[in-house]
Amino acid sequence: MAQGKLKIAFYWAASCGGCEIAVLDINEKILDVVQIADIVFWPVAMDIKYKDVEAMPDKYIDVCFFNGGIRNSEQEHMAKLLRQKSKILIAYGACAHLGGVPGLANLHNKKEIFEKAYMSTFSTDNPNKVTPKPKVHVKEGELEIPEFYDTVKTLDQTVEVDYYVPGCPPAVERTLYAIDAIAKGNLPPKGSVLAPLKSVCDDCSRKKENKKISKIYRVYEKVPEPEKCLLEQGILCMGPATRGGCGARCLNADMPCTGCGGPCPNAPEQGAAMISALASILGLEEEKEKYTEDEVEKLVTQIRDPVGTFYMYGLPASILKRKVMRE
Repeated sequence: MAQGKLKIAFYWAASCGGCEIAVLDINEKILDVVQIADIVFWPVAMDIKYKDVEAMPDKYIDVCFFNGGIRNSEQEHMAKLLRQKSKILIAYGACAHLGGVPGLANLHNKKEIFEKAYMSTFSTDNPNKVTPKPKVHVKEGELEIPEFYDTVKTLDQTVEVDYYVPGCPPAVERTLYAIDAIAKGNLPPKGSVLAPLKSVCDDCSRKKENKKISKIYRVYEKVPEPEKCLLEQGILCMGPATRGGCGARCLNADMPCTGCGGPCPNAPEQGAAMISALASILGLEEEKEKYTEDEVEKLVTQIRDPVGTFYMYGLPASILKRKVMRE
């Protein structure tokens, strides 16, 4: 290992793996990274064992990019271990930052998830209703797998986090900004999200005319006008309540923002902020100020999946955190 180089680690917890690819999306810039850093731990790309990390001195790793939420006991152990071994721990991507799409499992508990996955699906043949157990004895000895938790947690609900790189996956600009700031020792105050303060709407070039809407469309139900605000066309777009810095890539491809950048700095409860924004433009009649309960119900039922829409990435990080389960 070259003297004076940064020691960088990457780890993948409860996520899809897109953040691992995002690291490589910086393309030829990876050569610049190689000049300033050595990767000392990256299970998806190199053969290194957990025991090798455990043998490292505390704070041996300069920067660890940790992607994924905390879904099971192995991920919790690695979060705590990498926190101990790292000087800087970065929640990289929406799942580590907010809980991500896996966090929607917080609408259920372990019992319900196992029932669906191992018993009730059409393709499952499990007459004895066998489900995974953390430990099982076989003739060769005891086998052990991670314990599956009831609740998906964000990384900072498990250990202290120094910085956040948002996105699903993070845009190339966000990854390069983080690496450059680390290399130059020019990081903002601890706890900062390494993205601009503006919203996705500020990045979006579509025309906004502050028009009211009376009908909500799902993305497959309407071909949008290419230069007009999607929200003003009745297509739900999380842009007003989502932190920017992604270049509004989804909107440039005629797809609405789904909120992966997380909440804007001045509105930490992302779902509530979006509901408020939607309430200001959604109405049966533009001039009408007061609606009956039936009329309100008619408007609200147009939103087919409220939690999946307003908290697609951020349920564990929200004030809701999860559905309350009662036996």
